[in-house]
Amino acid sequence: MRNKFIRWIAIFTFTLPFSLVGQDGKQLFKSRCNTCHMEDKNGTGPKLMGVKAKWEAAQEGELIYKWVENSAGLIVSGESKMATQIKDYSPTVMPNQTVTKGELDAIFTYIDSYSPAIAVNPNDLKTNKKTVKIIPNYVSNLEVFYGFLVLGIILIIAILIMSASIISLIKSDFFKEKIAKGSHLLPIIILIITFGLMGSNSQVYGFNFMSYGETTEKMPWLLVEKTDLYFLLAIDLLLLGVLLYLRAIFKRFMTMILPEKEVKVPKKVLEKFNAILTDTVPIELEHQILMDHEYDGIRELDNNLPPWWTWGFIATIVFAVIYLFNYHVIGYSDLQIKAYDKEVIQANRDIKAYLSQNAMNVDETNVKLLIAPDDLAKGKDIFNTNCILCHKKTGEGDVGPNLTDKAWIYGFDIKDVFYSIKNGQPNGMPEHASKLNPVEIQQVSSYVLQLPFIQGTKPAQGDKIEK
Repeated sequence: MRNKFIRWIAIFTFTLPFSLVGQDGKQLFKSRCNTCHMEDKNGTGPKLMGVKAKWEAAQEGELIYKWVENSAGLIVSGESKMATQIKDYSPTVMPNQTVTKGELDAIFTYIDSYSPAIAVNPNDLKTNKKTVKIIPNYVSNLEVFYGFLVLGIILIIAILIMSASIISLIKSDFFKEKIAKGSHLLPIIILIITFGLMGSNSQVYGFNFMSYGETTEKMPWLLVEKTDLYFLLAIDLLLLGVLLYLRAIFKRFMTMILPEKEVKVPKKVLEKFNAILTDTVPIELEHQILMDHEYDGIRELDNNLPPWWTWGFIATIVFAVIYLFNYHVIGYSDLQIKAYDKEVIQANRDIKAYLSQNAMNVDETNVKLLIAPDDLAKGKDIFNTNCILCHKKTGEGDVGPNLTDKAWIYGFDIKDVFYSIKNGQPNGMPEHASKLNPVEIQQVSSYVLQLPFIQGTKPAQGDKIEK
């Protein structure tokens, strides 16, 4: 029975950390779906928020996986009504995707929990305080990330050294002789749990790596968010706890082998310390505080409350009075709403200074056509990364219209093109403000307007503009 109990503890301890390994739905969506789909808006493909619930409501919850794997095959089979309804959304058939069911579940979980980011319009910074999107300092975050990473590696090395010392100790004949007289179940369980915790740092966690066409010269190669730093801090604290726990176990084993030196503290010192801490009455004087209550020979003592508890209670009252006068009577410190308003005002100033400093205070009202070769080269890279699926590499159009002819649906001017790329258009053009910064949108807009004419397979769309 005891061996079976130990075996179950070992299995649970070693498998628990690996059961926590999960998929990053956001990264999967960004790499697999984001070219055609958006979370909460229609684009080249329909919006995906709530899509799984719709298929489940139609009693086709399992068929949605077949749709992603082979949409054309599911349409031909005729076994899905949902596939028949959405097949005409776009003239282009949805390409087959090589994803597992677990990856799809992670993507659906991310989409269903998605909340749209608030875009920043420089013109609204003074009038609309709720449209502020704070830009993290990714360079500083990356430096802190390196520090946490180095600390984690040092802790792991220390844990391995301490673990090796414990293993060497318990394998020694001298240690076996010492514990032969007593029960060895507890040390074995402690060791199993300890070495199981050593594997708890093998969780998978997704960071945002900058992909081709998404970065600028001043952006770091890895975007570390505050949540990532909190996660690494938690991992380091966990490793520190494991190290301290291993140290305590090692010390406990050593005390089992070596005789522990007795540290004698004068009795009077202990008595005085106990009296100050608890304010108890000596046993020989307890008759002075006996109360009349008696039950089954048990009588009650009228002891005072412990001083530490009494002073703690008084401290809470003093704190409450100070808090009341500070926040509600004198008003020296700001309440949460007022403090929030001040932080928003300061954040607006920081954003405006950041945009001006990095020359990103560009929008559809002041954008200019770029002709410098470097800007057009960067615009071409951005176009190849984000636009060729719908407009093809040379811009002759496929799902989207031809960008090289003289017919334009939403306008030919650089301001019109900038607006369409930034905010999207209702007939399938997705917004790119969440993917590209203002300078990058200006660069790709300028590149589009200098594309040479290519005769596409689609008829001209929109108004013909002679310029």
